[in-house]
Amino acid sequence: MASMSERIRVMLGAEPQKPAVISPEAREWHAMKRVNKEDFLAMKEHARQHGVVSHKWRNRRWAVLLFCNLLFTFSFWLDIQLLEGALTASRFAGFHLIDLNSALQVMLAHKHIIVNLFIGTATVFFLWVLLGGRSFCSWVCPYHLVAEWFEWLHLKLVDKKLVSDHQFHRGARTLFWLLFSALALVTGYTLFETLSPTGILSRALIYGPSLALGWVLLLLMFEVFYSRRAWCRYVCPIGLTYGMVGTLSPVRVMYRLEHCFHEGDCKKVCLVPHVLDMVVKGRAEHTEVPVGPDCTRCGLCVDVCPSGALQFDVKGLSRML
Repeated sequence: MASMSERIRVMLGAEPQKPAVISPEAREWHAMKRVNKEDFLAMKEHARQHGVVSHKWRNRRWAVLLFCNLLFTFSFWLDIQLLEGALTASRFAGFHLIDLNSALQVMLAHKHIIVNLFIGTATVFFLWVLLGGRSFCSWVCPYHLVAEWFEWLHLKLVDKKLVSDHQFHRGARTLFWLLFSALALVTGYTLFETLSPTGILSRALIYGPSLALGWVLLLLMFEVFYSRRAWCRYVCPIGLTYGMVGTLSPVRVMYRLEHCFHEGDCKKVCLVPHVLDMVVKGRAEHTEVPVGPDCTRCGLCVDVCPSGALQFDVKGLSRML
């Protein structure tokens, strides 16, 4: 299994490397797929033709995301005070909950640890350690959902050759994380919180629209006409913060080499396809490889995989259904 340092290196922007050591079991499977090439290609074609694309995990995720965000809205509108605040900072049934990246920005701006922030942050920290850090992005963040819908339009335009998809170096996200942190420390102002479409959309859903939605629309237009999911892939420091938190999470997507026909559909739908480097023929170092911490656990790869090679898994427990 790739070392944790290697997974973090890839999450920070480095390119995945072919493993130096491959287990005997994995080597046997790789060799068998090469030797029995005609049989393997026949099974691959059969899987493509008869595999049913499911939307089970996508639908579950959308339902959870909408529920979490609308709970803020209805709590405010109905004044039931069950969930107060917004995604960046809130209180649920009396328990303080503070977004990890927001708390970091505020503490850097104030240049000391604020006790109330620390208490709310600790609760959220342990929650996302348990669930997998970047699950926040695909299961809770409202901008992720809106960008996912606009991504469909971008792909249609690319398919018709009306626009091209421009990619940037993934290390840009790490540089932006450092930049926003440095600005908070030096200026005492949390610039990222002003620009964050996550916070803007969360507050708009609860308290009503504002002019800041114009910034969100500009981001979406940039992603539709120029670069697919650019904010989430190359800029947003929230994903990097939660990715670091989720490095030891027991909830992950597990790849099983013996079931894979390497048809590549999983990487086509993935927001962070570098985490699926092991699905490339000859790359898996073990017969079972957990997907790295930059994975958002969105389930799109699980839904689209025709052979069941990718499945949700809880470390130490049986596979999730």
